Amino acid sequence: MSAYARMSGRATSEAHQGRRPLLGYIRSDDRGVGDMVLSNVAERLIAQGVRVHGAIQVNRDRSDGQRCDMDIRILPEGREIRVSQSLGLGARGCRLDSGALETAVASVGASLGPNADLLIVNKFGKQEACGAGFRVLIGDAITYGVPVLTCVNALNQEAFDRFAAGLQVRLDACETALINWCHTFRKTPWPRGDAHLDVARNDPAASRAP
Repeated sequence: MSAYARMSGRATSEAHQGRRPLLGYIRSDDRGVGDMVLSNVAERLIAQGVRVHGAIQVNRDRSDGQRCDMDIRILPEGREIRVSQSLGLGARGCRLDSGALETAVASVGASLGPNADLLIVNKFGKQEACGAGFRVLIGDAITYGVPVLTCVNALNQEAFDRFAAGLQVRLDACETALINWCHTFRKTPWPRGDAHLDVARNDPAASRAP
């Protein structure tokens, strides 16, 4: 069963008959570029009155020679949660604090609902590919009929494509183009509540915690 297999028959049929996919993504393999684009898009949309929910990543340089600190800014409230760990100079291990990431996910999930205009997820990364992180919330948003905007890199593209099951759309990493894409759903909204994602099936990785 695919990630989208529990969509209603009508919603699935419409999706394959030209209904615009709700899951939009940009492709970025350059560190920090996707974060900057999504952050700017979020700020511009919020200023326009769009009800944006989700999380953007803020990277902050350090003065001690270590790699940058990574914070997750929760939208729309603006609270920041540090999701990186300092491992010391020369350390090459994974710096992600998975517990802090799950706290960020819970914070976004607490406010996400059918009245949101957009969910922005800073990236579909390793955690999401393994079935954790924001993966379930992406499914929840689609269930509500809320469009989702995220970023994917080459390492996680295959896992993302399995998850999306052909109902995703790649967008240009251009702020204006992304904003216009988001606004099209406000003008002709997807019928809300008639689709459901089973994000944990048909993908062996989805049942494994990282």
